[in-house]
Amino acid sequence: MAVPPLTSSGVVGAAGRIAEPVEIRTGDLWLAGRPLPVTSPARVYVCGITPYDVTHLGHAATFVWADVLAAVLRMAGAEVISSRNVTDVDDVLTRAADARGRHYDEFALSQEFAFEQDMRALGVRPPTHAPRARHHIAHVQQLAAALLRNDRAYVREGHVYFRAGDVLARAGLDADRARQLAAEFGDTPDDPLREDPFDVPVWRPSEERDPAWPSPWGWGRPGWHAECAAMATATLGHGVDVVVGGADLAFPHHAHQAAMAEAASGVGPFARAQVHVGAVHQGGAKMAKSTGNLTLVADLLRITTGPVLRLLVLDRPWSQPWEYRPELLEQAQARLDALYSAAGRPSSPGSASRAVTDRLLDDLDVPGALDVAVTEGGDAARLLVRVLALG
Repeated sequence: MAVPPLTSSGVVGAAGRIAEPVEIRTGDLWLAGRPLPVTSPARVYVCGITPYDVTHLGHAATFVWADVLAAVLRMAGAEVISSRNVTDVDDVLTRAADARGRHYDEFALSQEFAFEQDMRALGVRPPTHAPRARHHIAHVQQLAAALLRNDRAYVREGHVYFRAGDVLARAGLDADRARQLAAEFGDTPDDPLREDPFDVPVWRPSEERDPAWPSPWGWGRPGWHAECAAMATATLGHGVDVVVGGADLAFPHHAHQAAMAEAASGVGPFARAQVHVGAVHQGGAKMAKSTGNLTLVADLLRITTGPVLRLLVLDRPWSQPWEYRPELLEQAQARLDALYSAAGRPSSPGSASRAVTDRLLDDLDVPGALDVAVTEGGDAARLLVRVLALG
C-alpha cells in the first residue's frame, strides 16, 4: 500500500499507517550569511523598472538573479508569489515623455513592452503580480493617512513627509554618506519644509506638467519610496520574505520603503532578507543611463543568445560588482557548452545532484553548482540546466 500524498484526506486508523519515511522538500536557504527557513508561500518583491528607456545589462542582472532566487525557492519546495513593480509615476519618466511629445503613461507602456521582450529572451518568468504605480494611488494615500495617524508623518504645504527616525542608523550610515547617496537619486535633504534632512515625501504637490490626483492634501502625486511600499503591501501583504533590487537601492530606497511599511502597519521586519545585486560596471564606472556607458540587452541579443547572457550574469556571486567586457561573452559561451555536454552524459550519482542543490541553497552559489554539474554530468547537470532555465 502506497503512502497517501500529503494533500489527501489522510489515513484514518492505525492499521493503515505504513511505516515509511516521508521526505519534506524544504530546508534553509542561506542569503548573505544568514539562514532563511523556506516556507510557503515565499513572497518575493522585486524593485522593477522606471519605464523611460530600454533595458541595459545592469538592469537585467537584477531581474535574472530574482528569477533564479524564485527558482531555487521552488526547488526547495516553496510556492513562490512574486511582485515586480513598474514605477510609471516618476519625474524622470514624465520629462522623457514630454521630450518625445507623448503622454507619460502611453510612453511608459511602450517602454514596458520593450522591457518584457528582453526579459522573455533572457528566460525571466513573468512575476505573479506586476503592479503599476498609477494603479495604486489610493494605496499610497492610505499609507500616508496611516503614517499621519501614527505620528510618523506630517503635512507641509501640500506635502506629506515621512519621519525617517532611525532609518540612517538601521542602514549603518552616517549623515554625510547618506546625503551623498540621497543626492544621487535627486533627493533634496536641504528642503526647508522638512523637519529632518532625511524625511522623505510620501505625497507631494504636482506642477502643471506633472500627473496629479486629488487628495486630502491637495492635487499631487506619490513619492518614490511610498510607491514601492504601497505596491509591495498591496500585492504581498504587510511583510515579505525577500526584497530584491540593485545594490544602489539599499539606501535611500529600500531603507525608507521598509521603514514606511513597518511604521504604517506595526508589522516588522518588512523583509526577512534582502538581495542587493552587485552593480555592473563598464569603462570603470557603474553602468547607468545617467552616465551613458550602457550595453543594451537588445544589442547583445543580436550577437549571442539568452542562455549565454543569463550565464554571463550568474557565473559569479550575486552581491559582487563586476566589469562587463565583450570577451566575457566567449567565456560564458564556453561554460554553457561544457554544461550542455555534461548534461548529455547518461547518469551521475545521487550525491552529485544533492551537491548541486546544496550549493544553490548556500547563498545562490551558481559558480560552485556549475563546477559540480560540469564535473559530474548526467542528472546533476540536467538539474542545473532546469533550475537556472538555461535550456
